[in-house]
Amino acid sequence: MQRPRRSDSQEVSREVYRLGVRRSPVGEYGPADGKKIRPSRSFPPRRKGPRVRQSETPADADLVLAAQHGDTAAVGLLLARHEPSMRAVALNILGFRPEADDVVQDAALIALRRLGDLRDPTAVGPWLRSIVRNGCRMQLRAATPVPVPDIASVLRPDVEHDPAAVLERNAHRDWVWSAVEELSPPLRLVTILRYFTAVTSYEQLAQVCGIPVGTVRSRLSQARGKLHAALLTTAEQAHDDAAALGRSRRAEAQTILGAAQDGSFGASLAAYWHPGVETTWPHGIRTTGFDYLVRAMDHDLGDGVRQRLTNVVASRDVVIWEADLLSPPDDPFHCPPAVTWVQFLREGRTSHVRLFHPIPRPVAS
Repeated sequence: MQRPRRSDSQEVSREVYRLGVRRSPVGEYGPADGKKIRPSRSFPPRRKGPRVRQSETPADADLVLAAQHGDTAAVGLLLARHEPSMRAVALNILGFRPEADDVVQDAALIALRRLGDLRDPTAVGPWLRSIVRNGCRMQLRAATPVPVPDIASVLRPDVEHDPAAVLERNAHRDWVWSAVEELSPPLRLVTILRYFTAVTSYEQLAQVCGIPVGTVRSRLSQARGKLHAALLTTAEQAHDDAAALGRSRRAEAQTILGAAQDGSFGASLAAYWHPGVETTWPHGIRTTGFDYLVRAMDHDLGDGVRQRLTNVVASRDVVIWEADLLSPPDDPFHCPPAVTWVQFLREGRTSHVRLFHPIPRPVAS
């Protein structure tokens, strides 16, 4: 009969004792004479809160506690462990329809945001299934099913128009943004616009992206599935500092828009944008270079219009500015109330910008 193979831990223990080294009572290795080896100060400090070891099979409660302290690997393990039961709930309610997959993917993202609110870590399984169940009910109540449920329906009223603020307060923000960056450029663009800006309707997305509404729906559906998978596969990877990138691009936006007030808009654009930048205006007109941009900005300023920056969203190849357009007091309906600058980068500089008014100009009564 073939002898059973030793486990990895048994092999390590056997090798340790062969070298005359034993494990000390506090878990450090020391020589056989009992002297303890002082750990190197070059190791990073131990994180606060529990940490999941890959060699263990931790309980749900341990994973929840680790996840609530910022351990992204624990979140990935939780979602992977409970995905079959979450999918079973969706299939039982919705049947074998694409919407069932969408609800499961949406539930994973909701769980990511709300995991810190879970008071009973041992109840994470029923909690995840209840999120799926509520998502299914929303699908059944919807008059017109869409591939991706509206994220605004799961946000608190104070942040329903600012999903990025949720992630800014979430320990897993960088992980989520790393997963977003894994999407292809077309899928990444509709995802960023839909969930991090005021451009949320399918019709608006179609106008900004220059594609049919049906293509918008298809891309969002693909993006949700790929984003869900990317969250699981990138949980243990090192993630870039998304907040640092956002701060940098916001400072750039403030500098450029502030320069317009000082009469140096063109010089500021030249410092950050490509000289042959192509601009697509709200009515479809296309221009090249800075001249028309500078003249249009000077014209608005001359009419008393001001832009107040409200939001900046940044990925590695797309930067989006959102600003309020403040009409002059004596002409409150001079311009639409807001403008969105969707910028496409090449080598870190804006090479194409598309201007869009998410809210049409009001009509005087």
